[in-house]
Amino acid sequence: MKRCPWSGDDPRMMTYHDEEWGLPNREDKHHFEFLILEAAQAGLSWRTVLHKREGYRKAFHDFDPKAVAKMGERDVARLMQDASIIRNRLKITAAIANAKPFIAVQKEFGSFDNYLWSFVKGKQVRNNIRTSKDLPAKTALSDEVSKDLKKRGFRFVGSTVIYSHLQAVGVVNDHERSCFRWKACCKR
Repeated sequence: MKRCPWSGDDPRMMTYHDEEWGLPNREDKHHFEFLILEAAQAGLSWRTVLHKREGYRKAFHDFDPKAVAKMGERDVARLMQDASIIRNRLKITAAIANAKPFIAVQKEFGSFDNYLWSFVKGKQVRNNIRTSKDLPAKTALSDEVSKDLKKRGFRFVGSTVIYSHLQAVGVVNDHERSCFRWKACCKR
């Protein structure tokens, strides 16, 4: 069974690759989770973040944006001492700050998912990735989404972070064409 090489031989990475990455997920809670996790990854490896995912789930109220929006400076101080997450003040405060504009987008578009998929008119972007060298770090699409999110008050949503988000939630299918997951992730 051929996988995308980035999944390596780490069991969590392989499971994430095989069961989540690139598969369209329409749940807003999933989008909020990946906005937090992808921002946490900035400058680090995805493996590091994935191994701290459960810590993030506990620290950020199971990725409930309404609960996260109520968090304050005491929570930031507590999380700065929590070794189960990445203790970066800017990333923690951004995760909390992003909850309010996330909720505002949900109200405006009916869901964050509707908002995100509107950039691609509801159709998944399927890139023709032959090798990992073909994987872009960002695209015109991620530039556009990033710019709009920043305009709406989101933080830590640069184009590279957003491209990773688009890949993770299946708006973009960047599995290698030879990967066993490519075809399965084309479903929407």
